[in-house]
Amino acid sequence: MKKAYKIGYYILTALLSAMMLFSAYGSFQGGQEAIDMMAHLGYPMYVLTMLAVFKILGVIALWQTKFPNLREWAYAGFFFDFLGAGISFIAVGDPPSAYIPIFVMMVVLVLGSYVCLKKKGA
Repeated sequence: MKKAYKIGYYILTALLSAMMLFSAYGSFQGGQEAIDMMAHLGYPMYVLTMLAVFKILGVIALWQTKFPNLREWAYAGFFFDFLGAGISFIAVGDPPSAYIPIFVMMVVLVLGSYVCLKKKGA
């Protein structure tokens, strides 16, 4: 059974990492879509750059094995990133189609990866 959790951990963590790195890349690009989204949510543009840096550092922390507490903090950071994004869309009155996928990804990727990490015996 531990092998299944190990496979699940690597798949979910790779997907989570790819999503966070893709998001960070998009934030650094600062395209019109990102600018419009931040204006819609009421956040200043510097938040995009700050979150992008934190996402990159979080991905590095997920894959390192020397400091397990740092990995725990990365999972917490990603959890709050997804949670904050979802709540932000709810707060501005967006329809469920804007925030439900965020919460689904939070549960599947962040919590799924974390649970598999713990079950595989890291």
